Amino acid sequence: MAAMGTNILAIAGGVGGAKLALGLSRVLAPSELTVVVNTGDDETFHGLHVSPDLDTVMYALAGMTNPDTGWGIRGDTFRTLEALGRLGAETWFRLGDADLATHVRRTELLRAGRSLSEVTRELTAHLGIAHAVVPMSDERVRTVALTDDGELAFQEYFVRRGCEPRITGVRFDGAETARPSPAFAEALESSDAIVFCPSNPIVSIGPVLAVPGVREAIERFGGPRIAVSPIVGGKALRGPAAKMMAELGDEVSCAGVARRYAGVCDALVIDTVDAAEAPAIEALGVRALVTSTVMETDDDKDALARDVVGFVEGWRHGRGAIHRALPRTRASRRG
Repeated sequence: MAAMGTNILAIAGGVGGAKLALGLSRVLAPSELTVVVNTGDDETFHGLHVSPDLDTVMYALAGMTNPDTGWGIRGDTFRTLEALGRLGAETWFRLGDADLATHVRRTELLRAGRSLSEVTRELTAHLGIAHAVVPMSDERVRTVALTDDGELAFQEYFVRRGCEPRITGVRFDGAETARPSPAFAEALESSDAIVFCPSNPIVSIGPVLAVPGVREAIERFGGPRIAVSPIVGGKALRGPAAKMMAELGDEVSCAGVARRYAGVCDALVIDTVDAAEAPAIEALGVRALVTSTVMETDDDKDALARDVVGFVEGWRHGRGAIHRALPRTRASRRG
């Protein structure tokens, strides 16, 4: 890791966001990166406060992630969950034994009066994470999926129902009275650039932008605002982003993502397979930056992170100019 001299605020949620957050943490010094994480899909299970996106980012930066799923802890077991099932508890939300320790400790600290920011700071310190990982808000915000089967809490829709009901909209309960977490508010003022990680723009980035004052602060932000598209070749690499976009009437493409980020994004990083979409994206007033965005290995994560930081540096040192494309391809990256 080498200091790049640029302070970046990364906004993330879910597996794709965690992958780029890890890459950024490996190319930026701790003083140069703040990762703000969606908490709209937090939920209570078995009396415990579970923060799925925070945990996914924390485990990634701690080197603990289950490589087979992209979430959870490597080598975890599920004996406690199996025992709960025998006692009649619902077990559709898969919580491993080691994972449960995180939720037990988080809940214990929250009940002692600590804020979610304070709790997250303590958990990351114990996991050996040097970079700042912070919740979007210390207040409760909960994503609700509006579907043909009625209103569903997000985890009910996403995990228990497997995103099967047709979605007609989303609502972020509590967002209207929430505030950005202190570290998030500070990063919005002090960072040189904002990076939207390749997360679902509707339910991973959407809740963050719904916190009062956040969208407005990003709209007036003076530095580059760069998003990485979670849609590659007309498909979502992870999660339900493509299905949700289609059902909500969005074009399932990089251009559709660009439209979602209208007003808060100066440039969209797209994969080489989508290079032909660049003119459509730039017609929306968003610069198209083309490189390989698929992150299958740690080297991929590092390479994309370096590209993103390079785009930011090009913008800052070129007084607004930014390169549209890199000559590197996915094959040359891995070679």
